[in-house]
This record gives sequence, structure tokens and C-alpha cells, in this order.
Amino acid sequence: MTPDHGPDQGNTAFDALLRARRLAAGLTQAELAGRAGVGIRTVRDLERGRSRPQRTTVELLAKALGLTGRERADFLGAARGTSVEVGSSGPAGVELPAAGELIGRDRDISELAGLLAGLDSRTVSLVGLAGVGKTGLALAVAHRVANVHPAGVAGILVSDVSTPDDVLAAIASVFGVGRAADLAGRLAGAPALLMVDAVERAPDAVAVALTWLAGAAPTLRVLATGRHPIGVPGERVWPVAPLEVPPADVQADLDAVAGYPAAALFLARLRQVRREPLEPDEVGALVGLVRRLGGLPLALELAAARGRVLDLNEILNRYGDRVLDLAGPASGPAPSDARSEPAVTVTLRDAVAASYRLLEADERRALRRLSAFRNRWSVDLAESMLADETGQVAGGDPVELLDRLIALGLLSVRGSGPFRFRLLDVVRDFATERAAANGELGRIRRRHAVVFSALPARTAPELAGGNFSASVSRLDDVASDLWAALAYSANDDPHTALRLAAGLPRWWRFRGRDVPGRQWLRRLLDDPRTADADPLVRAWAGVGVGQLAAEHGGGAEELPAAEAALAEFQRAGDLTGELAARSLLCALWMTTGGYDEARRHGEAVLALASRAGRIRDMAVAQNNLTWHEIRAGDLRAARRRLAAVDRLAEQCGEHRLRALARANLAEVARLDGRYAEAEALGRRAITALAELGDPGHRRRVLGTIGRAHAQAGHVDEARAVLAEIRQLVAASEPVTPERLALGRGESGEAASIEAILAFNRGDKESAAEWFNAAAQAYAGGHDLRDVAEALVWLVASTEDPEARRAAVDWLTSVCKEGGITLLPRERALISG
Repeated sequence: MTPDHGPDQGNTAFDALLRARRLAAGLTQAELAGRAGVGIRTVRDLERGRSRPQRTTVELLAKALGLTGRERADFLGAARGTSVEVGSSGPAGVELPAAGELIGRDRDISELAGLLAGLDSRTVSLVGLAGVGKTGLALAVAHRVANVHPAGVAGILVSDVSTPDDVLAAIASVFGVGRAADLAGRLAGAPALLMVDAVERAPDAVAVALTWLAGAAPTLRVLATGRHPIGVPGERVWPVAPLEVPPADVQADLDAVAGYPAAALFLARLRQVRREPLEPDEVGALVGLVRRLGGLPLALELAAARGRVLDLNEILNRYGDRVLDLAGPASGPAPSDARSEPAVTVTLRDAVAASYRLLEADERRALRRLSAFRNRWSVDLAESMLADETGQVAGGDPVELLDRLIALGLLSVRGSGPFRFRLLDVVRDFATERAAANGELGRIRRRHAVVFSALPARTAPELAGGNFSASVSRLDDVASDLWAALAYSANDDPHTALRLAAGLPRWWRFRGRDVPGRQWLRRLLDDPRTADADPLVRAWAGVGVGQLAAEHGGGAEELPAAEAALAEFQRAGDLTGELAARSLLCALWMTTGGYDEARRHGEAVLALASRAGRIRDMAVAQNNLTWHEIRAGDLRAARRRLAAVDRLAEQCGEHRLRALARANLAEVARLDGRYAEAEALGRRAITALAELGDPGHRRRVLGTIGRAHAQAGHVDEARAVLAEIRQLVAASEPVTPERLALGRGESGEAASIEAILAFNRGDKESAAEWFNAAAQAYAGGHDLRDVAEALVWLVASTEDPEARRAAVDWLTSVCKEGGITLLPRERALISG
């Protein structure tokens, strides 16, 4: 226990002062002796008060310690035995190096300054991974708050061999007193700030010293830096996070990318070694590199130093997969003279290893398991990942573990949603290396796949209801983990992979991943190792592969899988599965011309759902059957069904289905000649779909609106919609020679609008060309009704008898293939 009057500081002022200055400089006795050119025994005897200091020796020591000005005079005076008035040699303002330029830390500096200006935060500890910029941030904060600490601002650097007495002696020295017990008189009740750098070198000694100071010098505030908290009462822990990195999908514009702090720091360091500006093709590499380095300042500086030899693409290609190997001299300002810190070569692996060694054995094991996550994750996912086969988590509540990892700077927290935790890439890479070295990497990846195979199953019910958009977003948050789990388990554990893939088709469809999703499901279903998988899992996979195939015109190929799934669901008495399989068969039979079969399955779905009171399934069935009414030319029946869809969707909170029903109702209104109603309903549908985060149907609805305007003679409005459609097409479908060959490279919607406008102004030749282009563009789609309508207009626009007969033959063939009955308005248009 340290006595209340403070530890013994020696009988002379000089021995204590010499020791304090040496410790403040972070030097051992041998290092100081070597710098000064004196014997180590001389330094040892002087610190113990066993020999009288000689003037020449003292001057050599002052030079080795980097002392200048008043500090040097006080040092020489103490050696001569000259008394110095207490407080007269204290720091005049800020006795710390300049902070230097800090990028991306303005908010941290402001908030930390507020903490230190308050009365409730006597000790604030900046904690984090080595190289994250703790010292630079602390210096900037210390300079910012100097005006509210009139008794002075000073700092010490902790060494590996510091004892509590050493720490107190160093603190006394930097505040200009011989003993720690004199600090209260030196401060005279005024606030002062002490910066303590590198606490992790001797945490226990720092804790004892600061605990004693809390009573002896209550107006002294402490700003500490270290890889972990000190552990003193009332300590405020401030995790220092890496700098913000640009998102992966940021546009390849240098000004936009440079606005993110991590990129700005990298570019600033790159300018120190390279004069030439970045080439346009290096911007993408810049984004990839700073993201891979996780915004860690040390990593950014080490990588930027390679810019003297390599361009950014070469740096990324060379170090992107082995960032832990990046090495260079340790950098960053220290609170004492920079000359007192010898240069040390470090790698990022060294930096992470230093924090990893602070963990207990079970904490290291947990970190290795968490390294399987590819991006952000939640507490629940962490708990599942850490659990054993019985579901028990070693050590109990994982929240304590996460808090510990955050305190050490190994884990970052961003945002407020559930998926807010993330390991830095360098930490994850290091933990993965350790897992491989321990022979546990395979087990960890298998556990990761099992955890994520359960997530889609839990999310699936909400992918078909009012929480659709939120559920899609949750899967988006863990997309990289889902793909990683699928890729690993497809080879190592195909049963788990099939379970995982069977739960993803709705998400894949919504995100336009129907082709790769179908490929994964087909591969897993055809894998002999899944032949004995749960039959219901295989059935759901069969439904999923059919749903995805229908998105890109391959539904006919998956009819057998859908029929087999229906049979399995019926055998198992699984109503949900039977409804899904029949709805799928309804859609697949429509695309293959089996319209009677499609209607039979659609009516069966409606009957089953009505008996079971499944409101959403009733709404889906009514929406699917609407197409059959339009095909038969019964627009009144179509309107009745869509009204039922709207009502049922509202009852079950299925907002997306309700928006789609409005879009279909707008098309029915247009076909019926109600153009103003079609425009109003279409705009409402577009707004609702945008709010739900579903832009995929926007182009089709715009086509309805644009054609309604064109048919109503609203030329300016139609042209405005046409521009919107072309902008969407340009963003999603670059013009290719194949598209140019099929109708001038236009979409069916755009070509139809152009054609109607030309027809209305009497330019039938141009109209015929555009209607032919529209029919060609629509021919590859799901709905032959669009092709038939374009051909109706083509016949009406064509004056050459032979060309007209060809168009009529084409129309007749499409109507027969699609079972389409033309509307009275369309028959009148053909007859002229």
C-alpha cells in the first residue's frame, strides 16, 4: 500500500530529477549512458545519490536527454545544489510536442475536450489497437484543452520497467517539483492535465500511482493512452476507432473518395513519397486498399510508403491478401522529446499480436471463432457462433466478451442496428492465422455455415409480408457471410449448404441474383451427397430453383422439380409448401403455354388458402389469376380480382403486393382506355414501391404511364416518361450490338411510346418500325400480351399489303400461343 504522504523520492533533488527525466524519455539506464557517452555505473550511482555530479557529466546527460531552455537550466541547477522555488520551473502552458495534422478526428477531439473540461471525468483513457492513432489524438486533445488547465499540461511516457515510484517521480519532474508530495502545492488548487502514454507497458504501476494522485492532487486530470483501460475508479474509457472508409460501391471519383478520412490520410502520406497525381484507374484500387486496411492509420501509412515504388493497383495486388506483412518504422509522436524514442521496425502482425496477447485463453479462442464473420454481425449471431453443439456458450453471457474486445480496440462498433459489430480486417486475418495454426479453422468454418444456414429459415416468413423490406435489409447486412458459408459448406457439408440455399430464393430474386442462385441450387440438388437430405428441404430447394429460373425465362426446365416438390409437400401434409409449389406451377405453366394447367393451379391455391384463412396466399392467388382474365379479354373480371387483392393485402399488411396490384390495375385501366386513371394509379404504385425499397418494377409501371400519356395525346408528358425509362435502361442494361440489332437497342416500353407518338402524328412508316422494334424487344419477356398489343398497332400502322399480312400472321401466332383474346378496342384498331 502506498503511504498517504507519497513514496520516498531520495535525499537530493538531483537524483530524483535525473531518474524522472530518464523515465519521462522512455530510456533505460544503459540507453542513457550510451547516448551520453558515460558509464552505466555513473548513471546508476547518480540516481541512487551515491556520487556527486560533475559538471561535464551533467551537461552530457542534459544533452542526451534533449533538455533545452528552462528545463536544461533547472537540471544543471539541481546538480549544483541550487534551490529552485516550488512552482517556478513548472510547465509554462503546454510542455508537449505539437500534435501534428490529424485527419478525420474532429468529432473525437471535440467530444474528448468536453469530457476533460467537465468535472466528472478526472481520468479519460484512450484505448485501441496499436497504430490506431491514440497518441496523436491525445496530443491534439491536450492542446485543445490547455486553456482550461491553467496549472499546466505535461506528459510522461511509461516504460516496461516502471514502478509506481518511477511513475510518480516522472510526473513530479514534468511538473517541475522534486517529489510527488509537492504536486498539490505546485498546482495550488488549479486544474492541470497529465498525459500518460503507453499505459500497457506497466499498467499496474500506473494504476497505483494514479490512485495515490487522486487523493494527493485532486485537481490533476489524466488523459491516458494504452491498449487497454487502466482500471482506476471513475475512469472514462474511450475506444479509438479506425478512420471511416469509403463504401465499396462509392463512385470511382477521386474527389468523392478523398472525402472519407481513411482515403484522405492515405493520400496525404502518399504525397510525401510520390509527386504524380493518381491516374483514373487507380481510384478503384484506392477504395479497395483503404477498405482492406480497415482505416487503421498505421496500416494506411505503411501501405502509402510503398507508393515510392508501386502504383496503387500494384500495392493492392501485392499486399491486399497479406496486409499483416506490411512493415515499417513505428511512427507517431510521443509526449517526450522524439529523439528519446529509438526507431523500431514493426509489422501489422506485431501490432495485432500485442493486443491479442492481452487476452485470456478463452477470450483468444472466442476471437478466433468470431474471425469467421466476413462483415458486420449482431450479438445473437456472436452467441450462436460461440456456442457449442449443445447451445451453451463457454463463459456465459457473450456481452462481457464483446465489451472486453471493444475495450482493447479489437472490435469496432458502428451504427445502431443489430448488425453493428465488426472485427478489423487485420484483426480477423490474424485470428484466422491463429485458428489455422491451432488446427481449428475447419471446425470454425463448419460452425459458421451451420449458424448462417438457420438465419434464412428464421427470416423467410417475413420475406412475404409487411416486414419484407426490413427482412431483405437484414439479409443484405450479412450477404458476404451468406456467400462465404455457402461456398465453404457446398464442398465440406452439402446438407448444410442445401438448407442454406433453400432459404435464399426470395432474397436472390429481389436482388437480381436469380442466375447464380439457380446455379447454386441446381448444383446442390444434383450433388449425390444430398440425395438423402431432408425431403422437405429438397422440396423447398425445388421450389426455389423454379422461382429463380422463371425470372430469366428458364422456368420450363424446372417444371419437373416443381412438380416433385408439390408431390412431396402433399405427402407431408405441408400446406405452406403446397401453396408455394402450386403458385410456382401457375407461373411456370403460363410461361410454357400450359394456360389451362396454370389456371387450375391458381384456382387450387385460392381454394386451399380460402379454406385455411390464409389471407396473403388468397391475395397472391387473386393477383396471379388476374393475368388469365386479361388474357381472355375480360377486363371487368380483372378489375374485380385486383380490387380483392388490394383489400386482402391491406388486411395482412402486405404493402408490396398492394403496390403491385395498383400497378396491374393501372395497366388494366390503360387497356380499357381510362388513361387519366392509369396515369394516377401508376404514379401511386411507383411511389409505394420506391418507399418499400423495390425499384425493380419501376420500368414496367413507367411503360404503362408513358403509353397512357401517348394514347391520350399528351406528347410532352409522354416524352418526359420516355426519358425516365431510357435513363433506367442505360443504368442497368448497357447498349450492346445484340440489343442494337433487336429494335434499335430500345426497351419494349420505350419503343412502344415512340411508336404511339409517331402513329398519332400520322407518321405511320416510322410508327411501324417502332412497333416492330417493341414486339421484338417484348418477345423475350414473360408476357405475350405485350407482344400481341405491339403487333396490333403494327398491323394498324402497316400499309403495304404483304407486310401487313406478315404482321397479321405473326399476331395470330402469338395469340394462339398465348391463348390471348383481343380486346374490342384492339379489333377496331386493326379494322381501321
